[in-house]
Order: sequence, then structure tokens, then C-alpha cells
Amino acid sequence: MKPVLPAPLLATRRQLLRLAGGAAVAALAVPSMVRPAFGQMNFLDYPFQLGVASGDPLPDGFVIWTRLAPRPLEADYGMAKEVILVNWEVSTDDQFKNIAAKGQAKAHPELGHAVHVEVTGLQPGRPYYYRFRCGGERSPQGVARTAPAAGAPLQKLRFGVVGCQNYEQGFFTAYNLLAREELDFVYHYGDYIYESGGRPFYFSRNTNRAEPTPRLTGLPESYSLDDYRRRYAVYKMDTDLQQAHMAASWITVWDDHEIVDNWVSDFDKDGTPPEIFRLRRAAAAQAYYEHMPLRRSSIPNGPDIQLFRRFAFGDLLDMHVLDTRQYRSDQPCNDGFRPACPAVDDPALTVMGDRQEAWLFDNMAKSTARWNSLAQQVMMMACDREPGPEDIRNMDSWDPYRVARKRLLRHLSDNNIRNTVVLTGDEHQNFAGDLKLDPMDQSTPVVATEFVVTSISSGGDGSDMRPNAKGMLAENPHIKLINDQRGYGICDVNHKRFEMEFKVLDKVTERGGKLSTRAKFAVDPKKPGVQKA
Repeated sequence: MKPVLPAPLLATRRQLLRLAGGAAVAALAVPSMVRPAFGQMNFLDYPFQLGVASGDPLPDGFVIWTRLAPRPLEADYGMAKEVILVNWEVSTDDQFKNIAAKGQAKAHPELGHAVHVEVTGLQPGRPYYYRFRCGGERSPQGVARTAPAAGAPLQKLRFGVVGCQNYEQGFFTAYNLLAREELDFVYHYGDYIYESGGRPFYFSRNTNRAEPTPRLTGLPESYSLDDYRRRYAVYKMDTDLQQAHMAASWITVWDDHEIVDNWVSDFDKDGTPPEIFRLRRAAAAQAYYEHMPLRRSSIPNGPDIQLFRRFAFGDLLDMHVLDTRQYRSDQPCNDGFRPACPAVDDPALTVMGDRQEAWLFDNMAKSTARWNSLAQQVMMMACDREPGPEDIRNMDSWDPYRVARKRLLRHLSDNNIRNTVVLTGDEHQNFAGDLKLDPMDQSTPVVATEFVVTSISSGGDGSDMRPNAKGMLAENPHIKLINDQRGYGICDVNHKRFEMEFKVLDKVTERGGKLSTRAKFAVDPKKPGVQKA
């Protein structure tokens, strides 16, 4: 049987008139029934079909999110074009007997009736429970943990790393299992949605052939705001994903598929004129903000959205969240997987842009935390993708931005920042390896560590290793692990070690995949580089 949530319907004035005729006219004419300045809607069915979420934890609070959408896949998603009041409350207990904060938020039609509440005044380093009410309906409740006080002693931290969740290439079993982990927060590195239209088959890098699509969105490729809203709705209605959001606060940033494959700055790979592509970026940026638990500082300004930011967890971890899409130079050498061309050594090429790079360098130089983490999107390690004499590079990674990458690694070395762990996604595989001072010269010292975490579902069922993985390990001795299964990463951090546990599933194209630990690696804060745990 299909679960759980019935087909939604919102009782607007027009619907009441149609349903009840003259009696409704008389009722609506009574002064006590006149609507106030903001709509007080009565829902005939459930408005919280997209779930709830929390994010961006600080010592005194966090963001709580929901979006009213009784008919999520329709053009008006079942809502009148009115500002709606939504009640919210935060409690110290899951029975909501001790309310720590409460209030009313306005759900604006201009933002798809999304609600972002920046809760403040809470105690640091403890869990809270939250929920919403509107029109006589109550949302599911979620749990969120405030960050420890800045600089305060913190013994340990445990968080998840996730991303790359193509709805059509597999079920979100990993999120169901992630929700059962005891986590302080979750870092989502991007590719929350995939923008392309549905196809009955997809190409599997594991089997090297077309495989049947496990499930379809039924949607065409996304271009407009309505397109992206419907796509987020399909994803957000997945109950495994909802449970993962309800279980912990998320720190989110986008990658490419929130707009279109391999975009950077004002460029897509199809050569769309930049002034036209910026219109699509604006639609996608608004939809992203509407569906993520982000602060008001991230409300888009046209196509531009502020996503790079820093989170401090006591004296243990400073997490620098990077945006490697908006400010990056167009991919050199015509993008794709190909041999490097002379442009890879162009000093004008940038990944982060001047402002973000200066922000990062300044924050890392001033950090006093035991660990620094760069939470970002595309692989930073150098990687020859093809065993044998031909040297093939991924042009949509840091590899072809060699001067910019070397400048970052030189900054770490010159400032004696030896405690940096880079957390990455995008590859749909697990990697663990060392970042050399000169990534193209194996004789140079290790200055940082990188963990690349596999996809939730993108790529479909994997296997332990792709056919060329053993050859890649031989070609790239600084890389210690390559694994091609779906899953997520768990980081256990204390003052003595930063440990990454790669958890993988045996299948995602069917429900019921079994979870196991593929590998564990650890880093010493005084000695960069990975070691098996």
C-alpha cells in the first residue's frame, strides 16, 4: 500500500464559494469570518508534505525550515497567493513540555511559502526539538543541536557527510540509515537534486552499459522556478530523506546539478549566452534557498547567492564551507575528461574567486581550533584517471586549476597549518588520500588530507572497485582508497585524531540495501596524511 499522506487540498475563498455556493457567501460576509491582514488558512488536508529541516547551527540557535505545499506538484502547489502565518516552537524535550522559544513566521508566496526561522537565545551544545503548526495542522517534529560555545573545550564531535542523490538512479536507503546515527550535524556537499529530464535508462560506470532507471520523477528538464520547485518537491516527499532531515541539523551547499551539469560562473557546457544562463541561475538559486534551512544572508540577489561561510565547534573544529561553482573560471581544455592542455597553468584561473579566497586564507590563518576542515565540492587531489601512458584529468575538478590549487596548499604550508582535512563529493566514489605541496610532484611533502565521499544514489548500484581503479591507485600513489559503492561518510573527531568511516550499501536500485563499513582512515592533527584506522 502507498503510505501515509493523503492527497492534499487547501480551502481557499474561491474553493469555498464553489463548494458551498450562497451559504459560503453569507458566511464569508459575516465580520467575524473576515480574513485578517495575513491569511489564516484552513487546510482540508496535510500542508507539510515536504517535511521539516534545521540547519546552520550556531551556539545560540539554528535555522528551522518548512514549506507549505498541499499540492506540491501542481503549478500553485495548492496555495493561495497570500502571506500565511505559521506558528513554530522549540522545546528542550520531545513532548514539548518545556518550550524554549516560540513565535509566528510569515510564509510568503514570493518564496513559495517557505519558512526560515532563525531561532536564537538557546543554550550551546545541546539538543532541541522543533515543530510547526498552521491551519489546525501540525508538522512532524525534528531535532537539532546547537553548536558548542566558540572556543569552549569540546572533547568530541560526530557528523555525517552526504550528497549526490539522483532520485532516478536509486532509492534513498542511505538516508533512512543515516537518520539512525547519533550525529551532531550533517554536511551536504551538493547535488541535492538532478535537473535533467527522466529517461527509462541511465549509463552505469560500474557495468559500463545502460541500466533500467529504478524510478522516474516524471518531470522534464528544469529551467524555470516552477520547474525547480516541482523537482525539489519530488525529492523532498521521499520519506527516507525527510527522516534524515528530522534527525539532525544540516550544513548545506550546492554543486552543479542544482542548476545544470558542470556549470561554473556564467557558463554552462552548452554555450548558452551568459545573460540567458543567468536567468536560469536566478530561478535555480531561488528554488535552492526556498528548500534549504539557510539564513537570510543567503537570500539570492538574482542569480547570486551567498553560500560560503564558517562554522566553529568549540575548540575542536573550524569548518570552512566553500562554494566552488559561482566564482570559478570556465573549465579549461574544453571540460570533460581529457589530457591537460597548456591552459591548466594559467595563473588567471580561479576556483574560489578573489573574495572567497581572501576570506578563507584569513580565517584559516587566524584559526586556533584543533582541526580545520574545508567542506567543498570537487576533488582537490591530483588524479590521473587513465592507467598507462596517457594522462587523463577531470577538467571539472581542481586538477586543471593548478596555480590556484598550489596557492592554497602553499598558504597551508607557509602558515604551518598542518591540521587541514578536505571533505569533498562529486565523484560518486569514495577516495582517501594525501594533498602534496605540489600535487604534480610526489617528492614534495604532504600538507593536508582529503576524503571524497561517495553518492547517496547517483550511479546506481556500484561494486567495490571500477575496472580501472587498481591501475589508478598505481598511477596515483598519494591516493590510498578508491571504492565505487553508494553510501555516506561518518566523521568522528577528537583532539587526537580525525577519523573517517566510509559506510556503503550493497544496492540502491532496490529497497532494502544492507549497510557495511568499507574502510576507516584517521589523521593526526600534527602530521597531515591518511593512515588506516
